[in-house]
Amino acid sequence: MKARAVATLKPKEENRLLLGHPWAYDNEIASVSGNPQAGSEVSLRSARGKNLGTAIWSPVSKIRARRYTWADEELDGSFIRAAVAKALARRAPFRDTANDSMRAVFAEADGLPGLIVDRFVGTGSDGSKGSWLSVQILCAGMDARRELILDALKDTLRPDGIMERSDAPVRSFEGLPAVSGVVAGSVPERIQIIENGLRFSLCLGHGQKTGWFLDQRENRAASAAWARGKAVLDVFSNAGGFALAAAKAGAESVLAVDSSADAIAELKANAALNGLQGRVSAVEANAFDWLREAQARKEHYGLVILDPPAFAKNKASLDGAMRGYKEINLRALHLLEDGGILASFSCSFWLSRDRFRLALESAAADAHVNLRYLDERGQAPDHPVLAGYPESSYLKGCVVQVERR
Repeated sequence: MKARAVATLKPKEENRLLLGHPWAYDNEIASVSGNPQAGSEVSLRSARGKNLGTAIWSPVSKIRARRYTWADEELDGSFIRAAVAKALARRAPFRDTANDSMRAVFAEADGLPGLIVDRFVGTGSDGSKGSWLSVQILCAGMDARRELILDALKDTLRPDGIMERSDAPVRSFEGLPAVSGVVAGSVPERIQIIENGLRFSLCLGHGQKTGWFLDQRENRAASAAWARGKAVLDVFSNAGGFALAAAKAGAESVLAVDSSADAIAELKANAALNGLQGRVSAVEANAFDWLREAQARKEHYGLVILDPPAFAKNKASLDGAMRGYKEINLRALHLLEDGGILASFSCSFWLSRDRFRLALESAAADAHVNLRYLDERGQAPDHPVLAGYPESSYLKGCVVQVERR
């Protein structure tokens, strides 16, 4: 193996990395031999010289080193290709990796730091059947290996086209510009996929993040299991994943609320695509305002679904996020009939599962209701959680039953 720069951590800073966390922060590093450049490989060592693996280096980010292997290996095309193949093998027991839309690579959790790959299988707007990738490259080390990554994805997944969506704000922390566009093959303007027996039309070039929130697939089905015969309210509905699943499951009615006109238009189109337009209605409105007004109107529902965006973007915003989560859950609880069901979610990593439950239970106390936990939810299994790396466990949800006091 080639000689590498060595990043040595300060005393006791290795404990977190030994437990599995793949990052070394700038203030944890005591010294660096050589002059590693952005994206180059470095060997990580404890203060006593213990091997902590091999990482990719970023001289401008607070995350100074991202470990990709415990061994002494190059992050070359062969390594990337093998890592993608391993990621697919992990998913094979619960996904049809040839025919299912899924997250094919989940960054550090799949040994490829800063790389997200979503694979969509379906029908293009021109009627062609195929598969397409939506790729996010979020750190300097992976950005320097863009062509190696694309070649590995072509060889391993054999897509008809690849859309790069490296336009996430976190790239700026690595000194990288936003990048978006087709980088291989061709990608239709719209793609129609199947999820939980429903058809959804999405645009990989303009949808949120990679085009569709694949992490909620199982949660949409789990929430819909409580919908039969009920009036359902879906708040922060986006393009209708939860709302349409509830309608298909036999809801008496479904009302969706979202502040985005584009999301409402997508939802209505998806409802029509599935012949559910007569059973799903939608309102473009600010969720907080609408929930307060609905409470004033004394509306009641048998099932309320809350799937808001991440209120806590960082540690500093956590207190405000807690207030936001408590408020939307409080309003939802007021709208539920006695015995009704609340399916509430948070995708904020900074809001721990315990804090999320605290917000929910504090809302229940203010609403003078008892809660019974019926189900606890997390992200889909194609978004695996790496032990010792809590950042990979971000999505949490609770299905609770409400009892009036």
